[in-house]
Amino acid sequence: MRFCSRIMKVEPSVTLAITSKAKQMKSEGQEVVVLAAGEPDFDTPQIAKDAAINAIQAGFTKYTPNGGTVSLKEAICAKLKKDNDLEYKPSEIIVSCGAKHSLYNVFQVICNNNDEVLIINPYWLSYPEMVKLAGGKPVFIQTKEKNDFKVTPAEIKAKITKKTKAIIINSPSNPAGVVYNREELEKIAKVCLDNDILIVSDEIYEKILFDGEEHISIASISKEAKEKTVVVNGVSKSYSMTGWRIGYIAASEDIVKKVNALQSHSTSNPCSISQVAAEAALKADLDDFMEKNCKMFQDRRDLLVKSFEGETKIKPLKPRGAFYLFCDISKTGLDSLKFCEQLLAEAKVAVIPGGPFGSDGYIRISFATDMETLRKGAEKIKKWIQKF
Repeated sequence: MRFCSRIMKVEPSVTLAITSKAKQMKSEGQEVVVLAAGEPDFDTPQIAKDAAINAIQAGFTKYTPNGGTVSLKEAICAKLKKDNDLEYKPSEIIVSCGAKHSLYNVFQVICNNNDEVLIINPYWLSYPEMVKLAGGKPVFIQTKEKNDFKVTPAEIKAKITKKTKAIIINSPSNPAGVVYNREELEKIAKVCLDNDILIVSDEIYEKILFDGEEHISIASISKEAKEKTVVVNGVSKSYSMTGWRIGYIAASEDIVKKVNALQSHSTSNPCSISQVAAEAALKADLDDFMEKNCKMFQDRRDLLVKSFEGETKIKPLKPRGAFYLFCDISKTGLDSLKFCEQLLAEAKVAVIPGGPFGSDGYIRISFATDMETLRKGAEKIKKWIQKF
């Protein structure tokens, strides 16, 4: 079989592979501490579940409009106005099967062959693969830990060429928990506007913030920035609805129409029942739910950071958002994949290597699990790492 050249360039998700291996070990009766998950461990809010049950009972089980129901789009517009000070019309919104699907669709409609997309390192591992599948070329901007892995305008300028089509901004970020403030985003937006670069703003972790940090959408910086930004978000992380698979794009009507055309020939509409659940979550007053979850995530983060204090072979970077701890393990002498494979095989702890995120001397530890599991995992990691 001769496969297409695009798929031959794509690497399988290491995150899913390690999580799958850990689950297999657990099914075989082995006691494995899994600190790899990219999803909150909290249950979906009851109001969303009730809305889904009612939708099933009412027979809302048929096709919906390809890009999502009008009422869900209106709820998304209201959310963007309330939370992000952004004005969008329903015609500037399209709903997809998760934020990952939304991002995939964006690159499919904006990239011509060899168009360059700037990706800030460390990055979510699916970004470069999505760009490659669209025929584009990922161009990586290496950031520094001493600068909290934040990109500077000068670093962006240095990578811009005539082929540069877009840049991805992820705040709060996966895997390092980077959060950009308004002043930093203003400077980034200026570089993009001056060079006519589209901004793809992945805001899926916007509600998971620590230490008083505030989420600012780069689209809210100015009217001009909004016109050059594609906002991508969803209900997966903030509302603990990962399995419901609802994400969305807010962008110009031109982009939304092209994504709608693409989606009409791929997935068609997102799940009708999930759309009703997402609408209920967006319309409900769930601030207390999200604040409680944030407090628990911050407590978990602080527990992990404190657990590794004084360790010389593993050094965590304290995240400002999301629910991952990005840790420097370079002093062990192992690359990140070997580190994670051996840790899983010998200590029965599953974490994610930093290599696929563009940072081979690091690992990603998820703290989207309970405190006791985190304590146990941290102790196992520390005991195992002493051998180095």
